[in-house]
Amino acid sequence: MASRRHLPCMSDTTVMDGALVETTVRSAARGDEAAFARLVAQHHASMVRVAWVIADEPDVALDAVQCAWSIAWRELHRLREPERVGAWLVAIAANEARAAMRRQRRRTVVEVPIDLDRDDSSGGGDPSEAIAGVDLDRALRRLSPDERRLLALRYVAGYDSGDIGRLTGTSASGVRSRLSRLLERLRKDLDHV
Repeated sequence: MASRRHLPCMSDTTVMDGALVETTVRSAARGDEAAFARLVAQHHASMVRVAWVIADEPDVALDAVQCAWSIAWRELHRLREPERVGAWLVAIAANEARAAMRRQRRRTVVEVPIDLDRDDSSGGGDPSEAIAGVDLDRALRRLSPDERRLLALRYVAGYDSGDIGRLTGTSASGVRSRLSRLLERLRKDLDHV
């Protein structure tokens, strides 16, 4: 089981301005590999973070993002709003991670995580922090991939309810309501631990 504290960091690349984004997207859509590589450098880390929250396993998340890049390469010419390429890519990665989780649930394998590097004698860190992390991880695992996708798009990718609504085909108010219910459910789960 991967620790959420070790998610990949934000890319060190600079953010492209609107005109450069549009030029890059249009060039990549015509098959320009260098332009596509710029998109990868700009958006890969955020796609991995969102996929990782949904899948909760680094290998599954990385596979989902790899599939997302293949889809993006094939479908980039269909993107109508080049300035929204980041949201479009994150949505593809989220959908691929969700699909991977559905496929994985068909196989029932129980993983028992063992921390071989743990040293109880070191006295470093507050054990209650580790327990809280385990409790949160358990609560998140009880959510469906769709629910984790919603939380990841809001709290990992940082999209607002309007953006999430456009990505998921729901209204902004529907997104806010669903997020509110999910957060309340997580609070209750964590309060009963």
